[in-house]
Amino acid sequence: MPPDPQGRPSGIVFNKAEGIQGGYRYTHVPAMLEMAGVPYTGCSPLGFGLTHDKVITKRLIRECGVPTPNFRVMRRGTESTGDLRFPVVVKPRVEESSLGLQLVHEPAQLRHAVEVIVTQYAQDALVEEYIDGREIAVALLGNGEPEVLPPVEFDFGDRETRLVTWEAKYVAAAKLPRICPAQIGSSLASVLRDISVATFCACQCRDYARVDLRIDRSGQPFVLEINSMPSIGMRSSYVLAAMTAGHSFSSLVNRILDVAHTRYFGIGIP
Repeated sequence: MPPDPQGRPSGIVFNKAEGIQGGYRYTHVPAMLEMAGVPYTGCSPLGFGLTHDKVITKRLIRECGVPTPNFRVMRRGTESTGDLRFPVVVKPRVEESSLGLQLVHEPAQLRHAVEVIVTQYAQDALVEEYIDGREIAVALLGNGEPEVLPPVEFDFGDRETRLVTWEAKYVAAAKLPRICPAQIGSSLASVLRDISVATFCACQCRDYARVDLRIDRSGQPFVLEINSMPSIGMRSSYVLAAMTAGHSFSSLVNRILDVAHTRYFGIGIP
């Protein structure tokens, strides 16, 4: 509902709308809420625009000194790879849920992989160096200096393909076990916290988000991307991290509402 004429809080939308069509569809509902003057949880249209484009995200965080895999943007697959080291991961520039993710071991395979992205998704391909090692998800909650929830690790076990693919997220037979909290040392945990918060801030995120990282064999972390509207389904990594931190599902939802309410009105929900 519109703001009270006297400036009193009059309601808030819990925004989980992904849009239905068109470019940068995550921005559409927040833009309408902005125009209507209706408070809502999560990112502004700007934040969604920055984080939905993986190339812009990588450029923003790199400028802040956050490590991210070396990359190129390609449309044909015949462009120069420069100093990229194979294997590489090829994925759509603007998609989510690991759609289109491909692991390419040899330069000769690159053209076909890029063509698949351009043909199926009608967009550029992001080609980035594959980081062999562990994959960690870091959930953040709040604003200013957001709370960093316990890290979640995807357990690849003895799998040959060590990637979190669409199938590994949504197909029961292929789902990866998760470990929370991830077993990492205090020094590395501090680094993960710092670069996750830096990513959150650089990308203009608000209220809650999830940063996806890889840790190479030497212990060096790399930010892959940030999800500015992470799933909060009961089996999601975000909820797993929150429950490990002591939240129930309902207390997590209420906490997200509370931090958004405080951002708008300067006070928590009465």
